[in-house]
Amino acid sequence: MDISGRHEESGEYLMVAAAVYAAVGTTRLRAVEGMGFATSENPPTFENAARVVADAVAELPEPPEGPVVAERGEFYEEPEVKVEQFLGPRFKYVESIAERKTVQAAHHAAYSARKLFL
Repeated sequence: MDISGRHEESGEYLMVAAAVYAAVGTTRLRAVEGMGFATSENPPTFENAARVVADAVAELPEPPEGPVVAERGEFYEEPEVKVEQFLGPRFKYVESIAERKTVQAAHHAAYSARKLFL
């Protein structure tokens, strides 16, 4: 998953979270099975970021079989257990090449979706 737009523009915020449900190998993304999106106009606190991500994950066509994966900066480097408490599904920070590529796909989706709102 990835969040785009955690910065203020013209006195307002617009965070767009994208969750990507994907089949992965050890070093590559095999297939994107679906995506979920959510938006928030709240300031980018840990709680607001976790809430918009939980909403995006809830929009996936199926609940994730594996953990939700993100870069450490998305949740202000909070411990994985704290993030997992907010999200519900298992959570971990990126470890493998395939996970990083999945997060990159989510980044492009979140950025592109955010541009559509502006």
